[in-house]
Amino acid sequence: MNIEQEVRIKAIRAKCAAGALRTTSDEQRNDALMAMVREIRGSAEAIKEANAADMRAGEEAGLSAALLDRLLLTDERIEDMAVGLEQVADFADPLGIVLSETTRPNGLLIRKVTVPLGVIGIVYESRPNVTVDAAGLCIKAGNAVLLRGGKEAIRSNIALAGLLSDACEQVDLPRSCVEIIESTDREGVQEMIRADEYVDLIVPRGGQGLIRAVVENASVPVLKHDRGLCNIYVDATCDLQRTVACVNNAKTQRPGTCNAVENLWVHVDNLAALKAIVADLQAAGVEVRGTEPVQEACANVAPATEQDFDTEYLDLIISVDVVNSLQQAIAQIQKFSSAHSEAIFTDSAENAARFFAEIDSACLYHNASTRFTDGGQFGMGAEIGISTNRLHARGPVGVPELTTYKWLSAGDYLSRE
Repeated sequence: MNIEQEVRIKAIRAKCAAGALRTTSDEQRNDALMAMVREIRGSAEAIKEANAADMRAGEEAGLSAALLDRLLLTDERIEDMAVGLEQVADFADPLGIVLSETTRPNGLLIRKVTVPLGVIGIVYESRPNVTVDAAGLCIKAGNAVLLRGGKEAIRSNIALAGLLSDACEQVDLPRSCVEIIESTDREGVQEMIRADEYVDLIVPRGGQGLIRAVVENASVPVLKHDRGLCNIYVDATCDLQRTVACVNNAKTQRPGTCNAVENLWVHVDNLAALKAIVADLQAAGVEVRGTEPVQEACANVAPATEQDFDTEYLDLIISVDVVNSLQQAIAQIQKFSSAHSEAIFTDSAENAARFFAEIDSACLYHNASTRFTDGGQFGMGAEIGISTNRLHARGPVGVPELTTYKWLSAGDYLSRE
């Protein structure tokens, strides 16, 4: 079977499964999620064995430490996947919600009611937990899912998807509620994103190159974030010690994630914060790249170029500059931001409010790390991705964002006059 045939067959199967899911109850879908939990917990050793093979291949291929971290499945991360599914199962039923209801003067009753999207295609790289998060969220919202992971995690993804399909079958749902494209040929992505006869939405998760390729070539609607170029601004006044800790968290906790900070802007009147933050980051192994004012104030800072401030490092590297005002900080963030997540650290409620009003990113924070942009942290259990779109969904995409609506109308044998 060639790649075109594989994608077409699996997309058709997913479409059929979506038809079956559309008529299920919330209880049936929750049963599937809990069966998935049991499969994951009961197969932890098999999952780790498949993941170990991916890790060995990744090391041989020269993947960076950050990418290897994204790939790794530990006992804790496997348990986190199971817990995430349990949390999703506890959410209220997102389907059949009446969003509006009106009766027209002629007696026609019109209701706007939530329904599933259909088949959601996920194109992703490196992180095998996406396999589980995506499947759980999609099924809770009554959607089938068509997965296409990267070659780095192919063994892990196939193992996990098989367990999820088994779980669906155990509760009398079609195995094809969860389908995975096993070929890592790039042509598989192209076939998938053009399968608009069967796939209703594509969610790409990965580097900027992948996302650009999907957006430019897809005939299926795309829900995306271009990249996670997150910014932090440290104002003229702030709690120095706690700001240092939060910036460290935003950069070093998991530098390979899209919500890690890449650019730091510090007010010229707060050089004490600049020096303390830079020293703290350097002690944590971060390479600091700064403009001339930063290099003059701090030791061991590499020169920063314009391109550095436009780079999503996904690594222990950060670009730093000094600004003369809140307005200049806002202008610089608007210039380089990917509209993902930005934070301000300030004692001024007025400045925080202005930052919130003028910065148009999906997620904004006052005195908190950008690392909170995450479905689990937002109480969603998990997320299918972080959207920087302005239509349909924005920020962490959870269960409610994976639904659409239709209009249901009833009359007493009404005819239009």
